[in-house]
Amino acid sequence: MLKGLIPTGGRGTRLRPFTFSTNKHLIPIANKPLVLYPVEALAKAGVKEIGIVTNETLPEVENLLGNGHKWGLKFTYINQPYPGGLAHVIFVSKEFLEGSKFIYHLGDNIFTQGVGETLGRFLKSGADAAVTYLHHPENRRMGVPYFNKDGRFIKYAEKPKNPPHDLAIPGVYFFNENVYRCFEGADKIKPSARNELEISSVFQWLIDKKYKVEAYPMTGSWRDPGQLGDIIETNHLVMDLMTKYRVESYRIRRSKINGRVSVGRGSKIINSLIDGPVIIGNDVEIVNSHLGPYTAVYHNCSIIDSSIEDSLIMERTIISGIKKKVYKSFIGKGVNIHPHQAVPKTHRLILADLSELYL
Repeated sequence: MLKGLIPTGGRGTRLRPFTFSTNKHLIPIANKPLVLYPVEALAKAGVKEIGIVTNETLPEVENLLGNGHKWGLKFTYINQPYPGGLAHVIFVSKEFLEGSKFIYHLGDNIFTQGVGETLGRFLKSGADAAVTYLHHPENRRMGVPYFNKDGRFIKYAEKPKNPPHDLAIPGVYFFNENVYRCFEGADKIKPSARNELEISSVFQWLIDKKYKVEAYPMTGSWRDPGQLGDIIETNHLVMDLMTKYRVESYRIRRSKINGRVSVGRGSKIINSLIDGPVIIGNDVEIVNSHLGPYTAVYHNCSIIDSSIEDSLIMERTIISGIKKKVYKSFIGKGVNIHPHQAVPKTHRLILADLSELYL
């Protein structure tokens, strides 16, 4: 039997202050919560049962995902009592996974061409475990695969100082039931210097014990939006790749819509210019405004007398009377932005949830 595993815990420290009040995996990219990208990727690859590993944010995650039936899946929620590392996620999922081959897809990673091709290769290979790799200019801050002269995968190094090439290992891994042997016995894997069980330790243990461990090239683009700038860049990429846009609202008056624009239920656009790609969520009000390319406005927002481009706006935010363009910005939930005194020539904003800003 084949199963999937998606972790949705972790602190998301690189995305603070947003992650003080929002699970990183629920931040919307192109108006879709980040965790839905791996869920849909596994569903498309043919996985039917997925373990969702979470922590104290379980109510938020479960409220979004439910039982999985929406995607033709069955979800089992697994508690990770503390952030013990990526390998610890496998350890706490033993009851759900034991006896199965499984694909482990990080809940904050996006693969533009999915994971079906590499999953199929793993299932046919008879390998005990596998990683994927791709070219990345900053692989020094990532996991790096090493190969011998015959091209065989022999080492998984975490953040090496001088990698021999520009290859890196992104966040999707494949295993059979033999992976659980690395957690047993006197030679079991040990926590790293940061007191976590590292995924690199699992693979290196399997390699050293002569299990069959393979590495496959990954096609397409990959994003792990772990920092604020990455969020905007990833939003840009995903919106560029989207081919299906929809207009569910008919309350569009005295407005011009150009290019690929999606408008959700109950939204209204009045006396405004929308230059796609733009995604507008449900119950959004756009009045006397310009939304430029690569802007995503989530549900229950109001944009009035303002101009926004290449930005993400989270739910229940109000932006009113901002005459200068808001550009390359990421604005959290429940934010209220309105003019006050002198207005600068440009604005670049990174605002946490429930902020109030006078410009």
